[in-house]
Amino acid sequence: MKKTMKQTLILASSSEFRRELLQKLQIPFSSISPRVDETPFENEKPHETALRLAQDKARKIGTEYPHALVIGCDQVATLDGEQLGKPLNHANATKQLQSMRGREVTFHSALCLYNAATGNMQAEVVPYIVRFRQLSDEQIENYLNKEQPYQCAGSAKSEGLGIALMERMIGEDPNALIGLPLIKLINMLENENISVL
Repeated sequence: MKKTMKQTLILASSSEFRRELLQKLQIPFSSISPRVDETPFENEKPHETALRLAQDKARKIGTEYPHALVIGCDQVATLDGEQLGKPLNHANATKQLQSMRGREVTFHSALCLYNAATGNMQAEVVPYIVRFRQLSDEQIENYLNKEQPYQCAGSAKSEGLGIALMERMIGEDPNALIGLPLIKLINMLENENISVL
């Protein structure tokens, strides 16, 4: 028999977009920034980086809240196997979007659910592929001036105006592109005997 939420659920993230996604499940949770170093290890594959960071974030919050269920997330975008980091500024975002026009980018969205009380950790990477439109420099400039997605891997927010940059999206869960694969999370919560319905 499934039980309702009795353990504290914590989203180990400062992302407002992940918070908005998790609110769709209508279960109580709090959100805490884990503050971990997101530098990739040498020779680490992008999906490995995303998975490690999601687990590190969940573990870090789990040490502070030892009876909580902690959700850790991370996302790494790649173009031709090369990692695209957060652009952080207008110039870098312009270069990223110019390199991505007319091409496919894979977003590796890692999800971890860590039961700090039992030590049980579930973790998985949910890939999502986006083909970008053949954008002009003017379109890129207009988009960046309007949305300023400088903290987003891949320099675009699909949940906002960034959807206009995209030609096609392929994946099992559209929420993965935003950074929190809800379908996989529901399965993980059920493995902890927690039903959202």
